[in-house]
Amino acid sequence: MATGRTHRPATRSRGIPEATVARLPLYLRALTALSERSVPTVSSEELAAAAGVNSAKLRKDFSYLGSYGTRGVGYDVEYLVYQISRELGLTQDWPVVIVGIGNLGAALANYGGFASRGFRVAALIDADPNMAGTPVAGMPVQHTDDLEKIIEDNGVSIGVISTPAGAAQQVCDRLVAAGITSILNFAPTVLSVPDGVDVRKVDLSIELQILAFHEQRKAGEEAGAEVVVADAVAETAGVDVPVDEGAAEATAAEATAAEAAPAARTESTDRKGPDGDVPAVMPA
Repeated sequence: MATGRTHRPATRSRGIPEATVARLPLYLRALTALSERSVPTVSSEELAAAAGVNSAKLRKDFSYLGSYGTRGVGYDVEYLVYQISRELGLTQDWPVVIVGIGNLGAALANYGGFASRGFRVAALIDADPNMAGTPVAGMPVQHTDDLEKIIEDNGVSIGVISTPAGAAQQVCDRLVAAGITSILNFAPTVLSVPDGVDVRKVDLSIELQILAFHEQRKAGEEAGAEVVVADAVAETAGVDVPVDEGAAEATAAEATAAEAAPAARTESTDRKGPDGDVPAVMPA
């Protein structure tokens, strides 16, 4: 089976937008689930719902693959699995090295989904000399001193960084110098890389903070809705509702100005000239 060191996915040369590329794994996951249930065909609406996108966007994405489905039948599930897998470069073996075998790195090493999706964990590397030789997920951990040789010997294509933030850039620099041009970064820091190197960042704390924002907003909306309901109930029952005095004074001032407006308009009308126009110079 070929390795990925000399092959790059065809998506860029074919002009597939990055947003479409980002959605292809979602389609593939949904299609794989259908395939495992022996579902032969799927409509764009059904597949879009399973992937969490709208059907128009899905059809547009598939048009870049040259796949348009059959009216009244839908898409052939197995053929789409093959098309998307080929486009993503998953029909070949992609050796991966994981650097940083702490709790997160060990969890990644034990993840069983890599092999079934075309990725082979070729080596586990850590800077701690006490970790050297320790088996994790059935593989012995190797020391970072041998990083460059490990990459060369295993034809590694993709580097995964799961080190602490302070060590991530140095590890990144060594990976790039050793020929790695694709990096998946789990370290909580932004990596600086030269042109031609792709970095995908996975920051769990940022994702949690975004969720916290949405939770806070939902809580605020619920609290606002409760106040509106309480005011409505109180008004119906004839109960006095506390009023903001400043707001009440502003409202009263607006009402006074509104009452005075008709009088001002009448006075202006009375002072118009014979033809109804306001004279340029008002009489004394």
